Amino acid sequence: MNDAILLEARGLSKSFDHEGQRIDVLQRIDLVLRPGERVAIIGSSGAGKSTLLHVLGTLDRPSTGSILFDGIDVMKLGAAALAEFRNASIGFMFQFHHLLPVFTALENVMMPLLIRRRARAEARDEAERWLEAVGLKDRMRHRPGELSGGEQQRVALARALVGHPRLLLADEPTGNLDSHTSAGIHALFEQMNTEHGTAMLLVTHNADLAARMPRCLRMRDGQLIEEVTA
Repeated sequence: MNDAILLEARGLSKSFDHEGQRIDVLQRIDLVLRPGERVAIIGSSGAGKSTLLHVLGTLDRPSTGSILFDGIDVMKLGAAALAEFRNASIGFMFQFHHLLPVFTALENVMMPLLIRRRARAEARDEAERWLEAVGLKDRMRHRPGELSGGEQQRVALARALVGHPRLLLADEPTGNLDSHTSAGIHALFEQMNTEHGTAMLLVTHNADLAARMPRCLRMRDGQLIEEVTA
């Protein structure tokens, strides 16, 4: 077993104030994710799963606790260094695709590489490869508004994987896809994991996807309370 630790959350809590009341969304979460590990998190709506992904991905700050990546507390980084770390190391795929509507599918997938200052031709070639891999070879020049919900989801997946991140965080990655396309996305996850060692933390209600993950955790009321066999 690999004893190295890629991501470690220690005592993560996240609270919000609402009309004078404190709402505890995450409560003292500890989590260890090793390089190349694939983990599913299941649980009912409102359990805190999406909030946990946002915090682990450094898109939001925890109220208490720390997030270590390769042993470094990344929440202590300055804003510019944190943004650079996030872009280079973490791929995101969330329920709401956050595609830029004025750009084509190809341009959306190129964006993370252009932010890293990769040459435009190189970024285009790699983005084209990923769009072809998710079955959108003939839809690259279409803008998000010209794509179905499932097609937009596949663009978002290609964008998440284009830079070969060490960690993929995905919230319902197959939620809008038909069974055939979902099976292809499952296979792509496994291929990325095998060929590139990409670690994956996926929130899902898809029992088939959860069952294909070697480790499955259940979340309830803001806590990871048990490890289950999906």
